[in-house]
Amino acid sequence: MKILLVDDEKELALSLARILTQEGYQVIIAHDGKEALKLTLAESYHLYILDWMLPHITGLEICQYLRQKNITTPVLFLTAKDTLDDRVMGLDVGADDYLIKPFELRELLARVRALLRRSSTMETKSQDKIKVADLELEINNQLAYRNGRMIKLSEKEVKLLEFFSLYPNQLVTQEQIFTYLWQEEEAPSSNVVAAIVRLLRRKIETDNEPILIHTIYGKGYWFGIQK
Repeated sequence: MKILLVDDEKELALSLARILTQEGYQVIIAHDGKEALKLTLAESYHLYILDWMLPHITGLEICQYLRQKNITTPVLFLTAKDTLDDRVMGLDVGADDYLIKPFELRELLARVRALLRRSSTMETKSQDKIKVADLELEINNQLAYRNGRMIKLSEKEVKLLEFFSLYPNQLVTQEQIFTYLWQEEEAPSSNVVAAIVRLLRRKIETDNEPILIHTIYGKGYWFGIQK
């Protein structure tokens, strides 16, 4: 998933970007509001992390602009402004969350995960069908179709395909899959991911069909048709 991170503290921005990248996110950095606004116009993102006080254009103004354009992508403010009035102002312009500097890294990552889960859930609910490589997924019916063949799926298999649709042709780790499949539930043992992937493969890949789920040993999985 792609994150736009905007902070004029360059060392902090680079440090956060490095950590978020290690977590599997694609991070684009900007150090002032004018640059950030250009980037929001150039492409779409799954999450905006905005410092409140920025040169040229504030994070608050960027958030206002996004909401005026009906862009509903989650916005997380990072700021030293810690009064109740400040927090209310940030939420009133359309921010989804608010983290006061200095903050614990674990809390930032938890909030990022929560906002991205909420965003992906809203996107999934807004569409009944998802095209994943050469596979068509009917979410509500828990069915998939490949080469005219109907495939019945379990609830977790549907969620796994939803997850792969968010990261086509990218390496994803077992930990990322595990977190997505058991967002709010009590999770089973960690080796369950490999078991679900194995069951899904049996259903969506026959002997004469291109492989969709590729195991990258020691790292995770890659989803897509290799050319």
